[in-house]
Amino acid sequence: MDIPKNFDPVPVEKRWYQHWINKGYFRSVPDEREPYTIVIPPPNVTGVLHMGHMLNNTIQDVLIRRARMQGKNACWVPGTDHASIATEAKVVAMLKERGIAKTDLSREEFLKYAWEWKEKYGGIILEQLKKLGASCDWDRTRFTMEEDLSDAVIGVFIDLFKKGHIYRGVRMVNWDPQGMTAVSDEEVIHKEVDSRLFYVNYRLVPKNPADAVEHITIATTRPETILGDTAVCVHPEDPRYAHLKGRKVIIPFVNREVPVIFDEYITMEFGTGALKVTPAHDENDYRLGQKHGLETIDTLNPDGTLSEAAGMFVGMDRFEARRQMARRLEEEGMLAKVENIRNKVGYSERTNAVIEPRLSMQWFLKMKDISVPALEHVLNGDIKLIPEKFINTYRHWMENVHDWCISRQLWWGQRIPAWYNKTGQYVVARTQEEALKEFHSLNEQRQKEGLVPYHTEGLRQDEDVLDTWFSSWLWPISVFDGFKNPDNADIRYYYPTQDLVTAPEILFFWVARMIIAGYEYRGEKPFSNVYLTGIVRDKQGRKMSKSLGNSPDPLDLIEKFGADGVRMGMLICSPSGNDLLFDESLCEQGRNFSNKIWNAFRLIKGWRSSSEQKSSAASMLAVEWFAERLKQQRMVIDDHYEKRRISDALMATYKLIWDDFCSLYLELVKPEYHDGEASSIDEATLKCTMDYFEQLLSLLHPFMPFITEEIWHLIRDRKEEDDLIVSKWPQAASYDEQIISHMERAFVCVQEIRNIRNQKGISPREKLKAYTRYHADDFGLKKAEPVMMKMAGLLSMEAGSDEGAGYSSFLVSKSAFQLDLGAFTNADEEKEKISKEIEYLKGFLESVNKKLSNERFVQNAKPEVVETERRKQLDAETKIRTLLEQLRQLD
Repeated sequence: MDIPKNFDPVPVEKRWYQHWINKGYFRSVPDEREPYTIVIPPPNVTGVLHMGHMLNNTIQDVLIRRARMQGKNACWVPGTDHASIATEAKVVAMLKERGIAKTDLSREEFLKYAWEWKEKYGGIILEQLKKLGASCDWDRTRFTMEEDLSDAVIGVFIDLFKKGHIYRGVRMVNWDPQGMTAVSDEEVIHKEVDSRLFYVNYRLVPKNPADAVEHITIATTRPETILGDTAVCVHPEDPRYAHLKGRKVIIPFVNREVPVIFDEYITMEFGTGALKVTPAHDENDYRLGQKHGLETIDTLNPDGTLSEAAGMFVGMDRFEARRQMARRLEEEGMLAKVENIRNKVGYSERTNAVIEPRLSMQWFLKMKDISVPALEHVLNGDIKLIPEKFINTYRHWMENVHDWCISRQLWWGQRIPAWYNKTGQYVVARTQEEALKEFHSLNEQRQKEGLVPYHTEGLRQDEDVLDTWFSSWLWPISVFDGFKNPDNADIRYYYPTQDLVTAPEILFFWVARMIIAGYEYRGEKPFSNVYLTGIVRDKQGRKMSKSLGNSPDPLDLIEKFGADGVRMGMLICSPSGNDLLFDESLCEQGRNFSNKIWNAFRLIKGWRSSSEQKSSAASMLAVEWFAERLKQQRMVIDDHYEKRRISDALMATYKLIWDDFCSLYLELVKPEYHDGEASSIDEATLKCTMDYFEQLLSLLHPFMPFITEEIWHLIRDRKEEDDLIVSKWPQAASYDEQIISHMERAFVCVQEIRNIRNQKGISPREKLKAYTRYHADDFGLKKAEPVMMKMAGLLSMEAGSDEGAGYSSFLVSKSAFQLDLGAFTNADEEKEKISKEIEYLKGFLESVNKKLSNERFVQNAKPEVVETERRKQLDAETKIRTLLEQLRQLD
């Protein structure tokens, strides 16, 4: 077989992925097997693959591939989210390029363009996931705005409204003045920016006309909002302001007299200890306003310009109004000072506009009661958060949950099924015809009660759409048509799913809400485990983003290092819940590992077997040891998987292949070379080696599917259906700990001898004599002498010891070893070196002895600390004795 010297991943990945697709390995239908199901966190339809997607989807693919090999019916459901705000922004930008404004179009015309954009660009990210090797059931691809899923969203809205969980009202929301819509907390990114803090003097209303002018100083970063102030607040225990009880202040320019209120919400040490209260433009101020019965004055229009209620700068952009207000305050002598500060400002994730807290009429979902089961079943362990450190965070959020603003002022999305008459009364119904029936039913009741019936002419539907999360919170149910047909075969078989892999930052905005929906509409959890990944950061710890220019293109990485190399690079140091400091060297390490595996394969395939060749003692020991080592590590790896320690499972697999198999096992069993030609290897050893290698390929396949599938088919002839992707996962089995332990000691001995060679500059080709004194507990170590002789380049290992110059001694476990280095040793130099080391150890031992002779230390220190010092004492004494013996032999 002509095996290429180097592994080229590009053609291999393309060929095998298409083969897997053609064979239908990713496809899943209900059958008699145990299901293993993952639903993909649906990426935004506007998105392209980024590093977070790479990490998240690699973990999902690892889990689904292993489950498939375990004989489970593995089903990974892909799909995309319609992403209302982001998609609408993309469509508006597309229209702008064509010279069309959104305001020039009807809703229906705009939606035609939106669907056009979605069909052209909406599937890009799913195609990119295929290059990563994602083994999703692509036939099951869903989209949150497809007809059936949209029907489910509308049905759930109507149901929750009828149950009294949904209401409409004016509340404080995050307002995006560019997108002209409310946005969720998750869609607000807080950035640290340079700002100015303005200290403004507010005049106090005098008690008597003849009183001297008094003022109170307020610090604010948003002086334009002064026009909406309706109070000044101070702490009730602040002695600086105790005299202001019952007093009023005059709001600059608008000359509105407002009260000084006292509330413990204020932090006395912050700023001047006095707070301007603007209930319409700050959430905390809004709560203060409700508590103290303050007037609410909305000074901002939806587009971020100042409203008529401001009384000044009407129609002016808020930031220009800020500059003008600062100038006017200074001109009027009201500005005490200005400080340059760094503070955090909220920006819209979708439009990058500065968010304004704003009172707005919106639809809300009451969360307090409906969320109770979602908290209970996480706290009692029915649903596991991995890692568990997120449970307390989850509990805190769920115990303090706020009502969910579910309406958005957009056109792209599921339109709210509320219908209004001319006078503003409304009903909730799926269609206008059903709305009319609802109104007629209400009117019949009103007539019975002697009330005037509602108008029913010219009904209009609510213009708003539902928050995108209101679609995705139904995802685990709706992807299996659990709302359309609650008892269909898919939902009964696949639900609840097993694992959800997602990011901690959407634990509440998506994960908690899916759990809520699961218990509300299926009476059970949507998934058993929530694996929370960390954030992918650069070497400096910064979150990767396009704006910082610190995020590589994942497809470029795949092109450069291969999908297997990138997958390994992402996972090798990415424990669940902890951030990954990404560097391209990690992917390079992955590529190097691919090359290591490929070279090991080429080495084994290059060996010639012979029935006449006898197996060497070292080979037999190696075969016996690796069989047990493989069984041991299969148990370790399975345990990591069960505890969802995916990075640890990869590291254990990596070390098993690189360290144990390639560096130790292959070195022990490889044929001897004579005159540049390898001799033949015995058939039994070669067979075991091939079997071991195949088991390693199976263990590695979930992490590095392409190279493992390629070698699987090259290592021996196979039938077409005998693909690695559907092969049997290696089963864990009991192992002989003694065999492993004895060989580990032998490898320690080999390393000691190699270290001595390096220190003395002795070539590995030089054969050395060794003398041994085995302790009774180390019989197995003596049995491993053939291993030590082959790997350490020894001529012989004889019992006892020899006297004279040129000997180097060391201990392994409780057994002593000597190397005859006479031909390579300068006695005088060696004496000087050993003497210096003895002096150093004596000094070290003296310091340890002082500690242990101090009764106070021994009595008060922790037992483990004292024990550590005693081990240091014993170790130093043993080393000194060994060195003194070496020194004696040199005399």
